[in-house]
Amino acid sequence: MSKVFVKMAILLLAFWLNLPEKTHGQNQVKKAEMAGYLLVPNERVPKTYNAGFSMYVTAWPLLDRYPGRRFQTGLFGTWMFAQYETKPKVKVYSDIEGGLGWWRDTRFATETPKFIMGGVARNFSAWANGPGAGKGRDWKKPQGKYAVAQLSPSILWPPDGLNLKQGTSGELFGYGYLPLPLFDSKTETAGTKVPTGNQCWTLFINSKNFKGPIAFFTPFFWSRVALQDESVAGMFLDSMPSNPNRALQMETQYVPAAEAQDSNGNIFARVAPTHFPVDENGNSVVVHQVSSYNRDALWNRVEKWFQGGDSVPGVIPIDSVYFHKFPGRGGATWRIYQQSTPKEKKVRLNWSAFAKPFAPDPNSFGYRWDEDLVSRSESANRDLVMLPEYYRLDQNSERPIWKAIPAENVPDETGLAKVKFEKFERPPTDPYVTPENEDSFWKRPGPAAGPFYAYPGDGSKLTYYWYRFADQPAMLNADLSQEQREKVQLRVEMIHRNWNRNQQFLPPPKLGELADIDPALIVSPPNGLEVGFVPIVTRQENNPNK
Repeated sequence: MSKVFVKMAILLLAFWLNLPEKTHGQNQVKKAEMAGYLLVPNERVPKTYNAGFSMYVTAWPLLDRYPGRRFQTGLFGTWMFAQYETKPKVKVYSDIEGGLGWWRDTRFATETPKFIMGGVARNFSAWANGPGAGKGRDWKKPQGKYAVAQLSPSILWPPDGLNLKQGTSGELFGYGYLPLPLFDSKTETAGTKVPTGNQCWTLFINSKNFKGPIAFFTPFFWSRVALQDESVAGMFLDSMPSNPNRALQMETQYVPAAEAQDSNGNIFARVAPTHFPVDENGNSVVVHQVSSYNRDALWNRVEKWFQGGDSVPGVIPIDSVYFHKFPGRGGATWRIYQQSTPKEKKVRLNWSAFAKPFAPDPNSFGYRWDEDLVSRSESANRDLVMLPEYYRLDQNSERPIWKAIPAENVPDETGLAKVKFEKFERPPTDPYVTPENEDSFWKRPGPAAGPFYAYPGDGSKLTYYWYRFADQPAMLNADLSQEQREKVQLRVEMIHRNWNRNQQFLPPPKLGELADIDPALIVSPPNGLEVGFVPIVTRQENNPNK
């Protein structure tokens, strides 16, 4: 080794040893994340309430800065599965999940959550998030992208998800799924002896500026998997009732965090500022009025209407609703860990130290907060509580656990105080584009009017057209003959003449204020297209004026 090299090495070592202490700590900071579930027990209900559900969930900006496309979390939501008398002997995972949140494939995300429908075909072979939105982006493999038919003539559904009004923070968003008998049952599907049921599971919304049905899953979405495996025919939501006893949770897959160690070997973590809404008493009510329905809610009455009976006003009779009760308990599996940590070594945070689950009334669920460990902040003129930012890994207990600590108890040498969770600056974003070739389902027979444009608050531009209901691409891919589609068309026209977006359908909430859908998504049909026509978004791209 040359003398010159040794001298340089000594100088570099001396330089490093004399660096400020904070630089040592900064070099130790490692990327981490927080993820897990918040669990909300609710009572079991009679299995006869097997014709769908609804609920009110609080919508708010979980993080004060949208951190980028790795961020994925739902707000509080549920999973609606088929109801079976006996457990199937084969794997038939299939449900309606989705809800409010943020997802890694969201292209136009902001701090305000969006809503997706989240229908899952058998074992995730396909999924559908709304009209024109499903698994992947390749229209040559439309795995669920044709699965949802637009029903409402009054609202646009962007492929990136249904937008709430920007700045929504603490308001309630009501939604649920009830089956409508829009289709008839079939004994054959796609030319085979596979049956398809007649249940069109329809999304109903209750917001301040829109109420009623928006879109539905076509029965073929559920039954088509039986074309490859006839043994599972009749086992999905096209024909099966819904299980009223559903899990209720908040699923979080990634919130940014950081970890560092001090010179004594103590490990600390910092999590991106994470918020919950609070009321005037400092409590958070996050779920309200979870309801399950029997067949008299809509199905039986609408079926008689379609057969020539009296029209149905849409409002759901209260005696066909079962309101779930909350015992006021709850759990949490949120963990903080470095990205390469094996599952068995991911350590839970001590959620119960600062968040106490409670039921302010029998039909609501929320949290009380330890004011010594959380802090108050304000966003969009709504009160929010910020969860603890800093944690220390306690390895002295029976199981290691992250304990919340004040910022002043974190050694400066860790460098965690200097960590910045920056807001994501959206780069030029590829548009969602539907097929444009002239022989596609989008062009033949094609739209009746358009193009039209809308500019929601997420910074995107929507291009949409008005299609005759039966001629929209989802209906052309629903395994229906021309005669069958025309029959559905007539039923939809009955709905358009009798139902509108200002009627009350779902039971209204007993507390709180309703959220708004992004006003840019509320539309009116052109003259002459008021009945039997629906708006379909064909493109979503960057708003050139933003």
